[in-house]
Amino acid sequence: MHTAQHTDYGKPHSESLLIVVDMQKDFVYGSLGTEEAQAIVKKVKDRIAAHTGELWFTLDTHQEDYLQTEEGKNLPVEHCIKGTDGHSLIDALQEFSAQGRVFEKPTFGSVEMARALTERPDITSVVLVGVCTDICVISNALLLKAFRPELSITVDSTCCAGTTPDNHTASLVALKSCQIVVI
Repeated sequence: MHTAQHTDYGKPHSESLLIVVDMQKDFVYGSLGTEEAQAIVKKVKDRIAAHTGELWFTLDTHQEDYLQTEEGKNLPVEHCIKGTDGHSLIDALQEFSAQGRVFEKPTFGSVEMARALTERPDITSVVLVGVCTDICVISNALLLKAFRPELSITVDSTCCAGTTPDNHTASLVALKSCQIVVI
């Protein structure tokens, strides 16, 4: 007699992973906030609440010397400085933060997160949501695809916002051409 735990007959358990990219105060309401980012907050919250698999978050994380970094020279707007309120996950998502794994990243994509995913063959599908579609969402999706090329990776465009609406749309085209599913 088999119990429910044994119904997959030795196959690894399939797990879905939802990755919430950079839904931080500075990107939604702060120094780099946009109306488009604010407009997806409820959709992202609902998507997290409905998700039954594993949950990971990325946090854009800079230091006080941000303006002296390569990124800071190209985007001279201080944001997501560790220890500031703007670095925090937005209030609407705080209730979920204890349920997920957090990856602080000093740049657009998280190599640490991509490496962690290679250690999880049980994860068979990934969905990304968050901001900014044209910078951090696309960077993380492509990193994950590079580290796990056979993994099903989806970007939920209704739960993403770009730096501008045009940049959001352009990044969705680029994602599709790199075999990332866009819904």
